[in-house]
Amino acid sequence: MSRILVSGGTGFIGRELVRALHARGDQVRILSRAPQPPGCPSEDWHQGELADPASLAGVARGCDRVFHLGGYAHATSRPYPAEVERHRVVNREGTRALLDEALAAGVKSLVYVSSVKAGGEDRARCLDETSTVAPVDPYGAIKRDCETLVLDVCASRNVHAAVIRPALVYGVGVKGNLASLAQAIRRGRLPPLPDTGNVRSMVELRDLVAAMLVAAERPAACGHTYIITDGEAYSTRRIYEALCRAQGKPVPGWAVPAGVLRLAGRCGDGLEWLLRRPLPLNGTLVARLLDSACYRSVRAAQDLDFHPRYRFEDVASAMLGA
Repeated sequence: MSRILVSGGTGFIGRELVRALHARGDQVRILSRAPQPPGCPSEDWHQGELADPASLAGVARGCDRVFHLGGYAHATSRPYPAEVERHRVVNREGTRALLDEALAAGVKSLVYVSSVKAGGEDRARCLDETSTVAPVDPYGAIKRDCETLVLDVCASRNVHAAVIRPALVYGVGVKGNLASLAQAIRRGRLPPLPDTGNVRSMVELRDLVAAMLVAAERPAACGHTYIITDGEAYSTRRIYEALCRAQGKPVPGWAVPAGVLRLAGRCGDGLEWLLRRPLPLNGTLVARLLDSACYRSVRAAQDLDFHPRYRFEDVASAMLGA
């Protein structure tokens, strides 16, 4: 039995990780910005902010391993200075502060959960762990900095460390883009999306957590970065149709032309520039809907024996509570 610190343990991925750790008998300490909620099952709870190093004092004391999931993940279509600074303070400096606490406590293993955005994007081909594409936005660049920091510092201290880059995560309790997309379909606020032949990589929550657990313990994982996907090639249209069926909605036989959506995205970018604030519809959102972001778990299959069990259609109904 191990004592394990999970930063971001109350989030979508963190809750599933904590459940899996409890199921195998580990003791779990949760690092959260919020106080422990009333009625919450008894936990070893530490309230603290990644942006406030003093609040992290002693957070890893007595722990054997750390799973670092906490951070600021919001991304906008433009690199607003305030947003970039928050990414820097919470993600990079917060990771540095948590790493200092973990090493001071004698932690033996650390898994940093990053993002495929740290490995860049290529609309023409699928990227794997050997790809050298640069990040395309400040969020991805700062995530890449965090990865390098974790691997370099842990290597210098002979601490087992691995980096996990999940593709878009789906599963019961999902929030963010997938939840918003499903809600828009349910309310009839999203016109039928076109099939542009794009490829979007995703991964189911339980498969991701299984890979994280192996990466924390398997010697071959030390010092490496792993992309985690379910191996499927999802077009946006395929995702759209699966969400329709999961909610009992008929799949329309027509679609809005891609050119119309791209024009709407450019209009949204122009309005953002004028208003100096992000809007729900912009070029970034349209690119996510129409362009490719394809990744492959090549090294994960070799080192972690990672073989995903689920695909999006298998869990879409349960994910939406249908």
